[in-house]
Amino acid sequence: MKKSLIQSFYEKHHLTGNRLNQSFLEKERGSLFSKWIGKNKTVLDLGGRDGTLSKYYCSNNKVTIGDIDEKALSIAKDNFDLETQIINLNEKLPFPDNSFDCVVMAEVLEHLPYPLITLGEIKRVLKNDGQFIGNLPLAYHLKDRIQILRGRKLMISGDPTHLQFLSYQDVIKLLSVFFEIKKIEVLKGGKKKSAIFPGLFARNIAFICSINQLNI
Repeated sequence: MKKSLIQSFYEKHHLTGNRLNQSFLEKERGSLFSKWIGKNKTVLDLGGRDGTLSKYYCSNNKVTIGDIDEKALSIAKDNFDLETQIINLNEKLPFPDNSFDCVVMAEVLEHLPYPLITLGEIKRVLKNDGQFIGNLPLAYHLKDRIQILRGRKLMISGDPTHLQFLSYQDVIKLLSVFFEIKKIEVLKGGKKKSAIFPGLFARNIAFICSINQLNI
């Protein structure tokens, strides 16, 4: 089957800048997500690429990585005990309702042109008592505001595939459409300062959510 333009693009993108076989704050996020997920769960890892982060929680759980990068998925399949599925996150997820105990989406939300489509699909494939876990970089913190005042464009980490520039409050508002936020943990930006002024100092946050039962 001929690959789509978006598939070919992301395969090339992931090969640039040593994006495969490494992950932002890998050990910190791997440990945190593993603790939040627990054991003996069915887990869907969206945008998990080559399994660099998934390896921290796949040994005690049944993990499926969904990604558009077929080459990265083949690496994950060869190296770790998990399943893989080619997925376009802008379309309906190829899984039945209430399929997973946990959905992980790490460093992905900022890449989505239509995040509400994907978040709605995540809610659909999660079990009613399931958990949605992930993290993402924030925009409009103090450093970004200084950059804007200096006349520079926002480009998180210099990555042109970032389509969403979300502030701390933007993330809360977006997640709350479908989920109840149980906890937010600051990964970058200074935990003491971010605890008091998250909108000014938090630069990357992890979150764990449950389904908003009022919207079921």
